[in-house]
Amino acid sequence: MSIFLKRKIRDRKNHLPKSDRQSLQQSVERQFKRQFFGLLLVIVTWSLAMGWLLALATNAQSATPTAEIGTVDVVPAQYQLGQELYLENCSTCHIGLPPAVLPTQTWKNLLEDSQHYGAQLKPLVDPQRILVWKYLLTFSRLQRDDEETPYRLNDSRYFKALHPGVKLPRPVQLGSCVSCHQSANDYNFRRLTPEWK
Repeated sequence: MSIFLKRKIRDRKNHLPKSDRQSLQQSVERQFKRQFFGLLLVIVTWSLAMGWLLALATNAQSATPTAEIGTVDVVPAQYQLGQELYLENCSTCHIGLPPAVLPTQTWKNLLEDSQHYGAQLKPLVDPQRILVWKYLLTFSRLQRDDEETPYRLNDSRYFKALHPGVKLPRPVQLGSCVSCHQSANDYNFRRLTPEWK
């Protein structure tokens, strides 16, 4: 019972007969219990509501069937335009690679250089370049300080880590992705040939 209620009872007790003092104390105790249980009910209801909303929010991503996702990572709305621009600019000449197969530094260098594997490219300009960079930065991986920047798939430790137990052709070519990822041309690396399912 709170100090305030105890003082209130004590002050009233001093001016009332004994029988009235007891009924007053019981009344105050009942009021305190109702307030306590009311507050407890509000806290429990609030906690359940927040838990339910959090569950809905976290299950929103898992509600999308993996066959519809296509890429390795689920791409939130704020990066989807960057992904579309990336594919529009890169997958017209070759298969668009998921950013996770190369480190961030590789993607940064590729975006800044107009020489692209022996071909002269028109560099992207802002704001498209910024959108593509934010997409690549978010979904690529860090490079170790002691690691050389890889520009070929077979030099990327991430590419190798994503393909454990897979005997890769030498050299790995972008076109060889289709031999295992039958929908790689559509930027869907989740759909595999039957031997890898």
